[in-house]
Amino acid sequence: MADYLFFDLDGTLTDPFEGISNSILHALDRMGRDKPDRAFLRRFIGPPLVPAFREFLGMTAEEAQDALRYYREYFSVTGLFENAVYPGIPEALRSLRESGFVPCVATSKPEPFARRILAHFNLDGCFAEICGATLDGVRGTKAEVIRELLRRLSGDGGGRYLMIGDRRHDAEGARETGLSTVGVLWGYGSREELTEAGCAALAERPEDLPRLLDARPELLLPR
Repeated sequence: MADYLFFDLDGTLTDPFEGISNSILHALDRMGRDKPDRAFLRRFIGPPLVPAFREFLGMTAEEAQDALRYYREYFSVTGLFENAVYPGIPEALRSLRESGFVPCVATSKPEPFARRILAHFNLDGCFAEICGATLDGVRGTKAEVIRELLRRLSGDGGGRYLMIGDRRHDAEGARETGLSTVGVLWGYGSREELTEAGCAALAERPEDLPRLLDARPELLLPR
């Protein structure tokens, strides 16, 4: 029986702010809409984009779909590489794998983009499976992504599982699918957000993860 770690991508493995903010500003420019301050756009790191456009910018459902299309004009060519791996992540992944854990990716970012980003930074080989949203939105929430990842791993004979992410959406999706969550504090969610979302533990830095999981194996739940 394996121990699987489901890593969020944006704000957990990499810092995508430059690419995501540039893509949003491109979309707003294409739509002729006023552009907020860049700091305001930090709230877009984590949640699915269509609901975020509606909640944070007051768009209608149709406008949010238009914004997503324009966003991808920029993101699919340039924005996805305007990104940086957090210091300590490669080393933490290596240590976790050496300890017998099986890292995977569960991201609300469309899976083709996630795979390209991880390959660009030579991280794709660190993960047994990379699962993301679909481009058509059929699979979009974190819970839907986690369910699909669990389905893909079901042939491995079962195991124990844990979500690792930086926003409440990670914890909420994990709880909906019967997993617990370790919240990470180097991303875009605050300590308060992650605690209120029900994270079972918090990690200050990537290098804390191997020590935390060694000390608290009960964080991984069987399914």
